[in-house]
Amino acid sequence: MPDFFALTGPSHPPANGGPARRLVILLHGYGADGNDLIGLAPHLAQVLPDAAFVSPDAPFPCEMAPYGRQWFGLTDRQPATMLAGTRMAAPILDAFIDDQLAAHGLTDDALALVGFSQGTMMALHVALRRARPCAAVLGYSGRLIGAEVLADEIAVRPPVFLVHGDADPMVPVASLADAVAGLEAVGLSVDSHVCPGLGHGIDGDGLALGARFLVSSLTPTGDRADADMKADD
Repeated sequence: MPDFFALTGPSHPPANGGPARRLVILLHGYGADGNDLIGLAPHLAQVLPDAAFVSPDAPFPCEMAPYGRQWFGLTDRQPATMLAGTRMAAPILDAFIDDQLAAHGLTDDALALVGFSQGTMMALHVALRRARPCAAVLGYSGRLIGAEVLADEIAVRPPVFLVHGDADPMVPVASLADAVAGLEAVGLSVDSHVCPGLGHGIDGDGLALGARFLVSSLTPTGDRADADMKADD
């Protein structure tokens, strides 16, 4: 991958001050940047104190705003065009994931991808096509791109948890059911939650449920009881 596509963005070190034993990569939505999701790190660090968090800026300037970034364009929302855009950005994100795992001395089983909106689309696309499964994919307010080709392309099946507001005007909540159906059709274990009255965003309930899912997926079995209690606080 050429250096000019190398991703950068804000990060948050492990809250316990030690070396990272887990890695959480936060993938922002269309028109935002890495700063949009890095604010989740202090909350999640309360239950994952040995995790490093990084929130890369998407590789391309947003085509419909004077600021912000995009993983792929949305001026043409035809399914084939969106799949092509996702495929174009996927190697860039894959390379970033590999670099971050190497930098922290970790492997995919210590990795979680957390996405919002377009970031969820990227997380689902990339996580299911890597050579080794990550520990978890947590997606907010997104959709599954390319369900029709997934059976031919899927390589691994990490656990997935999807959260969506039922008042989302940007990505309709029906996208949640479509994503769950598409993922389960190829053998994934998928949990989901609908947040009543929530628009295109992340609320406290969704964040708490997501934290619990990450704890369950990333924490060794012997350490889960204490971590689960913190996630409920």
